[in-house]
Amino acid sequence: MKAMILAAGRGNRMRPLTDRVPKPLLEAGGHPLIQYHIERLAAAGIRDIVINHAHLGEQIEATLGDGSRFGVRIRYSPEHTALETGGGIFKALPLLGPAPFLVINGDIWSDLEPAGLHLRETDLAHLVLVDNPPHHPRGDFALTDRRVQADGDPRLTFSGVGVYSPALFADCRPGAFPLAPLLRAAMAEGRVGGVHHAGRWLDIGTPERLAELDRLLRS
Repeated sequence: MKAMILAAGRGNRMRPLTDRVPKPLLEAGGHPLIQYHIERLAAAGIRDIVINHAHLGEQIEATLGDGSRFGVRIRYSPEHTALETGGGIFKALPLLGPAPFLVINGDIWSDLEPAGLHLRETDLAHLVLVDNPPHHPRGDFALTDRRVQADGDPRLTFSGVGVYSPALFADCRPGAFPLAPLLRAAMAEGRVGGVHHAGRWLDIGTPERLAELDRLLRS
C-alpha cells in the first residue's frame, strides 16, 4: 500500500510559528511532526509515500529529500495554492496509483499502527475514528458494527487517517474541494467502513497542543 501525508495547510492557527516554518516541520520531542508519520509508515512496511505541500513547501522537500534516510521513497505533489483535502488527494492520484491508499493528516500525532488498516473490497473508504477531544465535543460520524454513518449516536471524531479507493474520486475535477462531501455520499451508499482507535491521538492545531505533544514525547 502507498501512503499520502497531507502537508499543504497554511496553519493559520499556529501563527506566528508557521510564518517562517511550514506546520509539518514544527518540532515536538526534538523532531519535526511529519517525521513521526514517516517513521511509523516505514515501520509498518509502507515504503512509497506521497507528500503534498503549498505554503513554504520547498522547506519540506529540502528537509526530507527523497526519503532514503528513513528507508522510504518520497514523491511530492506541489500545489501553487492549497487545494483542500479532497483536491489535494485528487491531484496526487497519478502518484498514488490504482490501488487503495492510506492518507494521514500531517497535523496530527497518534500511536496508531497503520499496518492493520485495510479497505473492504466493495468499500470506497475506511476511516479511523477516535474519542471526541475537548475542542470537538460533538464528533463527526457514528460507528456501528465497523460501518461509518453520517448520522447517529454515539458520535466519534474522524482522526484524519483513512484508506481510500481511487474510485471515491471518480466524478471529481481538478481544483480545490473538501473531502467530507465525498465521504458522506459514500456513507449514504453504505460503502464506508471504520475502526475506533482508543489509543493516543492529538490534533496539533494550536501552539498549546504542540506544547502538549512536546511534553508527552519528552516524558
